[in-house]
Amino acid sequence: MKAGWSCLALLPLLAACAGGGNWHGSVQCAPYAREHSDINLRGDAATWWWQARGQYARASRPRAGDVLVFRSTHRLPSGHVSVVREVRSNRLVLVDHANWEPGEVTRHAPVQDVSPRNDWTRVRVWWSPTHAYGKTVYPTYGFIEPYAPGNS
Repeated sequence: MKAGWSCLALLPLLAACAGGGNWHGSVQCAPYAREHSDINLRGDAATWWWQARGQYARASRPRAGDVLVFRSTHRLPSGHVSVVREVRSNRLVLVDHANWEPGEVTRHAPVQDVSPRNDWTRVRVWWSPTHAYGKTVYPTYGFIEPYAPGNS
């Protein structure tokens, strides 16, 4: 019973990956990604994909320096963004991100593509407290690249 309640207590903190909203903690994913990438967008993480249209290239394949944009879900109402630091394979990247683990910056966290078409639309994220991938599969939009469309 205690484990269930502690997981529920973490949900509001994961939802705090907004660039706005009600979270005023020391780390948030959107400001962290903006400060540690060449992507200058604001607002809730899930809105970055649409804000990037016409301003930054968007892709379904990762490159170092890209920002991976997670869709808004029940568990992540504001979405989430992570900065790709290293591409290990066509299905594995290492990211830096803030507030995946509540109140923390996590560096070189593995993110695994589990989408049926290998298009990075569904991922699993490493959860350090358990030293394993989390069980939840998160939907994503894809990767925002740090240059204008057509300039890759």
